[in-house]
Amino acid sequence: MQNRRKFFKAAVLGAAAFSIDGVSKTAKAATPKVVKGKPIVVSTWDFGIAANAEAWKVLSAGGRALDAVERGVHVPEADPKNHSVGYSGYPDRDGHVTLDACIMDEYSNCGSVAALEHIVHPISVARLVMEKTPHVMLVGEGALQFALENGFKKENLLTQEAEKAWKEWLEKSEYKPIINMETKSYDSNGATAYNPLMLPGNVYNHDTIGMLAMDANGNLSGACTTSGMAFKLRGRVGDSPIIGAGLFVDNEVGAATSTGVGEEVIRIVGSHLVVELMRQGYSPENACKEAVMRIVKRDPAKAKAIQIGFLALNKKGEHGAYCLQQGFNYAVCNAEDQKKLIKGKYYFK
Repeated sequence: MQNRRKFFKAAVLGAAAFSIDGVSKTAKAATPKVVKGKPIVVSTWDFGIAANAEAWKVLSAGGRALDAVERGVHVPEADPKNHSVGYSGYPDRDGHVTLDACIMDEYSNCGSVAALEHIVHPISVARLVMEKTPHVMLVGEGALQFALENGFKKENLLTQEAEKAWKEWLEKSEYKPIINMETKSYDSNGATAYNPLMLPGNVYNHDTIGMLAMDANGNLSGACTTSGMAFKLRGRVGDSPIIGAGLFVDNEVGAATSTGVGEEVIRIVGSHLVVELMRQGYSPENACKEAVMRIVKRDPAKAKAIQIGFLALNKKGEHGAYCLQQGFNYAVCNAEDQKKLIKGKYYFK
């Protein structure tokens, strides 16, 4: 009996020295932390390169994907040369700069703001909505009140350049979204080329920035922020702040974001659709393509006149995109390449 007791005592002590995964505590302390994923960040459009670089500072230091995407999209939000995101965004037709943004983490926590005025970084307000309230979305004056109560500074977002463009637009007041915000021009050899649209005042403009990241723990997060369509109807909100439309994250599968005419993305709940397709086994690119095809099939004539693009990242770190028209691109940043820009494949040739 004594020997049996000694045996069980030794067995219990021995088991206590091991963790659930069978690695001894002593050995575990001496073993480097297992890296579950290779950090990567992807974002829409070429201005995503600078945004990714800022996000990479967080990811390369072992930080959380959520912190990376928030910090990354701060770059275009504060850029006075970017007239489609944050500060210096083009106003609505009544001259008000209104911003939309949403953020989502690996636990399906999410926060959003829409029609927010006077705050440079709507993405950070969206994060506070997620972390400090029982709600997902705050809009308009309520969103502004919440931001000010939480220490954000009220600022004038309508820069002289954006105001000049708006006043010139008022001369005709024609509301016609332009594909890729681009215009046809000619290069030095006389060949047709496509350059960023020079709206009134020669201002550079594209669209929403959507950013997706995976950190060293293999966790995903995403952010999406925009000033919306230039000279839109007052109160218009597109897909960018809507979870499932402009952004969706499922930490078991992957994440997706969108860019382009938000009304059409909302109609198919686009980003959620892309993630669900990846759950079924689609690659990121093919999932984005199928979402685009849903839009084409629903209204081919309308689809041919607009631009919509989807960008996706799965749990393996694989990424891909697909869009309606030529011109969409996305930026990729990882340990191997910090400034890669990839042209999105497209449907209409």
